[in-house]
Amino acid sequence: MAEIRVNDLHFHYTPGVEVLRGISLTISPGAVAIIGQNGAGKSTFVRLLNGLLKPTAGEVLVDGVSTRSTTVATMARKVGLVFQNPTDQLFKSRVLDEVMFGPLNLGLSQEEARQRAEAALQRVGLTGAADHNPYDLGLAERKLVTIASVLAMETPVVILDEPTIAQDMTGVRQIGAIVTWLRDQGRTVITITHDMDFVARYFDRVLVFQDGQVLADGPAQAIFAQPDLLRRAGLEPPQITVLGRELGLPDPPLTVEAFVAQVRDMAKNGAQ
Repeated sequence: MAEIRVNDLHFHYTPGVEVLRGISLTISPGAVAIIGQNGAGKSTFVRLLNGLLKPTAGEVLVDGVSTRSTTVATMARKVGLVFQNPTDQLFKSRVLDEVMFGPLNLGLSQEEARQRAEAALQRVGLTGAADHNPYDLGLAERKLVTIASVLAMETPVVILDEPTIAQDMTGVRQIGAIVTWLRDQGRTVITITHDMDFVARYFDRVLVFQDGQVLADGPAQAIFAQPDLLRRAGLEPPQITVLGRELGLPDPPLTVEAFVAQVRDMAKNGAQ
């Protein structure tokens, strides 16, 4: 599976106004969340990972291949990106055709592309929408269509930009299950999100971006255990983590299940 290496990465849209400033890191297969305030450089960073943007200095290597010297079409075989706004990604008049488009462009036969598309639609829970026009669907379902379109490409790297926007609890769990499935397959799944509860539940590693740099990089448990760090980045930890800290739990819980387990253990120990 693909490994991403970022070496002293710089990028600007306007000369003299850097959006990214000297980022160096390695992203191995697994689930990685990128968090930070608007304007921190998160979306720019992921567009450099799939070659939509090219570094103004430094280098991005995906599976050993530099994005500088590779076309976007070639990179699309390695890195699939789901945009924040599905309107930017949808252009077919039928959901099934939309999801088949990527596999067909990889050179797959109609039958192979259809099989991949149907499997992807099943994965996101939209099997019954195959013959619908994507624009007849609500925003949450259109987002799921774009996720299916990327899943059908079977890229080793999948990037999800704000995947939980407009999703209800069922949709969030559906997307979380997809993240877990991709991770368990040994693939790399990266998300940009402001949904800290989603990060805490489904992602192992967290990158905190601020002013075009990586302010912190570590396991979710370690990142969310640092309220001062999060405050510097203009972020809030999950509410269950805040509650656990207020109650004096030894390990800040990331999920309700972890919270309940710690409270139960404390009660048991107190009874003894």
